[in-house]
Amino acid sequence: MNDSTRWLKALQSDGIHLASQELLRYRQLYKLINLAPTAKKQAGVSGAYLSKYKGRGMEFDEARHYQPGDDIRAIDWRVTARTGKTHTKIYREERERPVFVLCDLSESMQFGTQLLLKSIQAAHLTALISWAAAQRGDKVGALIFGGTHHHECKPMTRSKAVLAICHQLIQMQSAALTASSHQESAFEDACARARRLARPGSLVYIISDFNQLSTTATQHIAQLSRHCEVKALMVTDPLESTLPQTNGQREVVVTDGTSRQTWQLGNRQLTRQYQDNQRVHFDHISAWLAQTGVSLQHISAGLPLDQQLVNAG
Repeated sequence: MNDSTRWLKALQSDGIHLASQELLRYRQLYKLINLAPTAKKQAGVSGAYLSKYKGRGMEFDEARHYQPGDDIRAIDWRVTARTGKTHTKIYREERERPVFVLCDLSESMQFGTQLLLKSIQAAHLTALISWAAAQRGDKVGALIFGGTHHHECKPMTRSKAVLAICHQLIQMQSAALTASSHQESAFEDACARARRLARPGSLVYIISDFNQLSTTATQHIAQLSRHCEVKALMVTDPLESTLPQTNGQREVVVTDGTSRQTWQLGNRQLTRQYQDNQRVHFDHISAWLAQTGVSLQHISAGLPLDQQLVNAG
């Protein structure tokens, strides 16, 4: 019995269907991921959080007399007009930051060759992030979508919110496995919905293989990143990077459920060509996301998250 088989057996999972025990497991593993705000820009007030976007996580506290060095954008013009003396607004940090997860369980995510389907790994990531947010006391919400359906989980606090998200992940994955049709614009539509659902200042995770990333979807993500901190987790399968090694050459028939192709394994030239084509594909996605200012992290569906994440953001 290899390590992958033992890992799946311990979870009572087959890597294809989703069960509650494998999502509840991440309640104890929340330290694998760090949800602290990225310290790119620091707000000019005291507090426990650093703010990447001015005004994010800020609550009005009081107005006081303007002092040299105060940000003129914080001047309280109403109080200034009423008193005849310049006043500035003082803010305090909120103790929570909403976390929002966009989880892709569409048709291209229903693929896996080693440990898990990409969709199952995406569900594991969503559960991990949700439990980590709950542990911090942050509100957590999610938009889970497949080929033709989606479900919105409004941001809430505590474990009840995470359990609701886990329940929907199980339901949506079950539906995705039996779905007979898909919608080409599913990813675009999900990104558009995320812009409406994610509050300004939220930490937003987009979990997908990004195979449906388009110009329109990129525009939605760019708009989202203007008001939120957005992180992309790209889930891939090992077969999407390189073909399996074989002793000698052999032909195999592969299908995506619609079309069929014949691949010749063991041919060095074809293997190199395949790797080059896949590298171009991944570089293209990385370049588009880089234009939006979104950080990108690659996650393999062929390894447990425990072996890939070490307090990663």
